[in-house]
Amino acid sequence: MTSGSGGSNGRGRAAREHGVDLFRALHRGRLPHEPLVLPGPWDAASARAFADAGFPALAVPSAGVAASLGYADGETPADEMFAAVARIVRAVDVPVSADVEGGYGLAPRELVERLGEAGAVGCNLEDSRSGVLLEPRAHADRLAEVRDAAGGRLFVNARIDTFLRGVTDPARTIERAALYVAAGADCVYPIGAPVAVLPLLRAGIQGPVNVFADLDAGPSPADLGELGATRVTFGPGLHRRADAAVREIAGRLRP
Repeated sequence: MTSGSGGSNGRGRAAREHGVDLFRALHRGRLPHEPLVLPGPWDAASARAFADAGFPALAVPSAGVAASLGYADGETPADEMFAAVARIVRAVDVPVSADVEGGYGLAPRELVERLGEAGAVGCNLEDSRSGVLLEPRAHADRLAEVRDAAGGRLFVNARIDTFLRGVTDPARTIERAALYVAAGADCVYPIGAPVAVLPLLRAGIQGPVNVFADLDAGPSPADLGELGATRVTFGPGLHRRADAAVREIAGRLRP
């Protein structure tokens, strides 16, 4: 995908549509030990660093962007989030997906339009609000509306918040995943799932599965792939690691 002005002209639309096709293709035919690893940039500079390192696509984390802009997680205004995504897209020539939390209260068509204007080829949409899980069928209906509004030209990663909200029975996660896949989600993301249940989730879920990797503990991306991950993301972990490095430098520079 080439950088540019997003969906405001024919060339931008064509580039984005090509990026969606490429992004979907990256999720297919993955070997168990070679999941799709998607670093999470928080600004244009970090995006360039990851693209220059050879990663074929990027996944912008809302929490990382929030921290870089001085907001608490979940408190970034929609306009600032979309503007941050647009700056990242302009900086690189690889497909960029964006975490847009619950969609900022936007109607499906407007959400799709805003993502298109920013140049994103995909998005995360979570199924809880204010710490409470949404009714799964109602959320599946919303996912279907987003897919319909996009005409299939948006990769939808449906985040499943069951484990975050204390619902530890894997069957409940698998049930939600089935509804979301049937609604047209391209991938599901059971965030917070314990490593021990990943094989069970993999066996019960149709289609790609996104798994969170902890930079400081837990299995490597390759190991997560062996356990069932189609793709691996890091949330705000990379930004936090960079922030810690800056603070360490600052401490050494202080007289």
